[in-house]
Amino acid sequence: MEHLQQSFNIRFEYKVYFTSGLFDTSNKLFSDFLNSAAVAGIPKKILFVVDQGAFDVAADLKEKLKKYFDTYKEVQLVQDIITVPGGEVVKNETKYFDEILEAVNDHKIDRHSYIAAIGGGSVLDLVGYAAAVSHRGIKHIRIPTTVLSQNDSGVGVKNGINYFGKKNFLGTFAPPVAVFNDELYLTTLSDRDWRSGISEAVKVALIKDPAFFTWLEENAGALVSRDLKTMNYLVRRCAELHMQHIAGLDPFETGSSRPLDFGHWSAHKLEQLSAFEVLHGEAVAMGMALDTVYSNLSGRLSDGETERIIGLLQKFGFELTHPLMEVEDPESAILRGLEEFREHLGGRLTIMLLNRIGSGTEVHEIDTDILRLSGIKLKTY
Repeated sequence: MEHLQQSFNIRFEYKVYFTSGLFDTSNKLFSDFLNSAAVAGIPKKILFVVDQGAFDVAADLKEKLKKYFDTYKEVQLVQDIITVPGGEVVKNETKYFDEILEAVNDHKIDRHSYIAAIGGGSVLDLVGYAAAVSHRGIKHIRIPTTVLSQNDSGVGVKNGINYFGKKNFLGTFAPPVAVFNDELYLTTLSDRDWRSGISEAVKVALIKDPAFFTWLEENAGALVSRDLKTMNYLVRRCAELHMQHIAGLDPFETGSSRPLDFGHWSAHKLEQLSAFEVLHGEAVAMGMALDTVYSNLSGRLSDGETERIIGLLQKFGFELTHPLMEVEDPESAILRGLEEFREHLGGRLTIMLLNRIGSGTEVHEIDTDILRLSGIKLKTY
């Protein structure tokens, strides 16, 4: 049978910058980036969407943005700076998504212009999705403000919002054009938010880098005491490991494998079941604890390494389990997370478990009896 066939590759490239005081007029980093992307004769605009939390800790942020773009005029600042709430609510309610689309339309933001997001991971997810679907793709700049978004979600290629009560049911794979990590935002975080983001560092170390896991053990005290220099190294190393993974064989997850989602199948469900009162990083810590003990009880991970992992999570002050994670019978609510995880991935269920620190293995089924025993054992630590 005759047929036509085409194949092509698309190159994606973006940089993650590390700085302090991004919108101080003495800091030309952001201006230099915009200037490097300028095209003669094509005017560009930039629309900002800002997490309310960023304004709560920096009431003069709007004035700083306006002063910065009065000083550096490569791009025209849209004076109507959109404010949205932080946290999962911004992904649960489509009115915030609609508000961004309306602003794109009202201010005539075209594909040569930018939508910049300042905020935590949920706000970045929302704005990235809106940017990706507006005009089939407007350039998106991420400015993460939390540990979790600077070391994990903010440097990745995924965007999305929640729908049908399911996490990230709507979304895209669309890389940003740039990411700017400003250390000063980390100094404004609550202790709970500071700690929450550390769980993703533990995760990537468990899957990718045993030396980094040892570094986390050695520096847990400094991290808990909020030493900024130590946290800056954590953020940079996590970003590096995530970007190396993205450059691998399946950056847009066309298969059923998501190795960087270790501990996430139950974490996502726990977030939903708790009405998002449990923070993502806290849920991931519990999910990792559950899957670590499961890895041990299923004969994969040694007792010694299991103790090291659980011990590190406890050093950081994480709870290891939650009543909503208990597996009492095959109808337990948390088990619905397995099917939803499979559905989200497409194809067959694929869960990452540990063979040892720094090395995982993928399995395609979970023994609920062992899972129940894992939950019981977690209560003994």
